[in-house]
Amino acid sequence: MKILGLIPARYASTRFPGKPLVDISGKSMIQRVYEQALKANCLTKVVVATDDERIFSHVEAFGGNAILTSSEHQSGTDRCAEVAEHFSEYEALINIQGDEPLIDPKQIDLLGEKISQTDVRLATLIKKIDTLEELQNPNTPKVICKTSGEAIYFSRQTIPHIRETEPEKWLEKHTFFKHIGIYAYKRETLKQIAKLEPSKLEKAESLEQLRWIEHGFPIHTVVTTIETLAVDTPEDLKRIIELIQS
Repeated sequence: MKILGLIPARYASTRFPGKPLVDISGKSMIQRVYEQALKANCLTKVVVATDDERIFSHVEAFGGNAILTSSEHQSGTDRCAEVAEHFSEYEALINIQGDEPLIDPKQIDLLGEKISQTDVRLATLIKKIDTLEELQNPNTPKVICKTSGEAIYFSRQTIPHIRETEPEKWLEKHTFFKHIGIYAYKRETLKQIAKLEPSKLEKAESLEQLRWIEHGFPIHTVVTTIETLAVDTPEDLKRIIELIQS
């Protein structure tokens, strides 16, 4: 199966404007994400999808593939759907977050293997939650799944609720999972979900994947043991630089 790796990248950001072009020990963040994605065995090609000429020119300057998209897109999924129309020979696509410069290629390959299965149309990664801080953090989306691995629901709240147990002891009673924001789609499925209107659950939780569930699209999950580090703030950037230089 031919799989296209897509890295949506926006220059505008409320918390960190210009984030894709920020320098991380001699290379931009978008270049580091791109180079990590190239190491994945499952990807035939990697493309940066951006609405900004500065990012487009920068990617071409370091020898990468980039395509300019509309500036009207509300999500990375919409941006990926536009790009997919230019690459009709690819059967599946993987949406790789552009703010994770240390993403492990093995995580991409996990999704590549999953989306290659004939009965899987949408897939994403999840990871076991190990700390109480993560469990209680509303910025860390949680997920509950069927025994088959198909997602039932995503929430910023801690799910499930453990009755008659103090929250501080919940990790002792149950295995909780967080969502890792990398997605794989079959080509036709990506086209379909990009046409969906925002749903009530999505608006309530501010989690796009709930739109797909609410409209009846099964999301299959794959468990990873590898931690991801996203750069959302300048403070996150400092931590990444320290890891690279250590």
